Amino acid sequence: MNQPLIDLQHISKSFDSTMVLDDLNLTVKENNFVTLLGPSGCGKTTTLRIIGGFESPDTGKVLFNGQDITHISPNKRPLNTVFQKYALFTHMSIAENIAFGLKIKNKSKAYIQDKIKYALKLVNLDGYENRSVDSLSGGQQQRIAIARAIVNEPRLLLLDEPLGALDLKLRQDMQYELIRLKNELGITFIYVTHDQEEALTMSDTIVVMNQGYIQQMGSPENIYNEPENAFVADFIGDSNIVPGTMIRDELVEIFGAKFPCVDKGFGNNRPVDVVIRPEDIDLLEPGKGSLSGVVTHLIFKGVHYEMEVTTPDGYEWLVHSTDLFPVGKEVDIHVDPFDIQIMNKPASEDEEAIGVNE
Repeated sequence: MNQPLIDLQHISKSFDSTMVLDDLNLTVKENNFVTLLGPSGCGKTTTLRIIGGFESPDTGKVLFNGQDITHISPNKRPLNTVFQKYALFTHMSIAENIAFGLKIKNKSKAYIQDKIKYALKLVNLDGYENRSVDSLSGGQQQRIAIARAIVNEPRLLLLDEPLGALDLKLRQDMQYELIRLKNELGITFIYVTHDQEEALTMSDTIVVMNQGYIQQMGSPENIYNEPENAFVADFIGDSNIVPGTMIRDELVEIFGAKFPCVDKGFGNNRPVDVVIRPEDIDLLEPGKGSLSGVVTHLIFKGVHYEMEVTTPDGYEWLVHSTDLFPVGKEVDIHVDPFDIQIMNKPASEDEEAIGVNE
């Protein structure tokens, strides 16, 4: 019963002797919204294309509900893909675009008509059957591409940066639409993006990738609040990542100041990396915190103020606060113990790429 819908086993893939995926293992449960997140070239789109059958792995297996589909062609797989460039047929009406896959499957006319109406209603485009593709906005075209995919009733829908060409407001609207569709249809979504906000907004599970490796996999809350290495901490949201020394369990030294924390098991007097989110820093009156500094930069962001506080060591701390501290103001930095995240320093560049953090 707990068998994953998708199981990637030891997948490796190279292009022109450049390793893009290196022994990648990934399982995706049914009815999950999973986002592959990472910078350009990290391997996320290649992973999606291997699941979809558009690329073949050099080594490894792709299992769908326990069945090996590694060498099955894309049109024979029980899934559909929505691309960034929607790949709609401009010489066809909206109805003909949506019906395309159903006609190939030799479905009856009545069945196809019912499905077209159902799909258009789902994507809030009732009555658009006879419109041309060229008459639609980018957001409407994206919805038609999704409608064309969901009429085939796939158990898995792959989405390759489908919102990338939309403006900010439309992109945000479509994020909520995709969440609604996933909940209504019970389809498993695997979504590729480099946009961290998109990933945090929509996902049940985020898979952070870099240089062909999975850096961390977990819920949006877990990824944001408990990054396992410096790459994840830096890529997801803003972070202050500073060198520290783990004095002992639950006590770390940062730039000569001692901060209580909740982490254990790092040893005594051991160099570590320390991650502190800007919103977790409290600015206090001089003498009331652990580190002293001066506000050197200030921007009003609407919801909060973004400030830089320079401490005597020369480090510029990024701080987000609803309280205003003007440039030139002397302040002290305080951080609650549970808002301090301790990570092992990688011993080498290879270890850093793999994301090792025991």
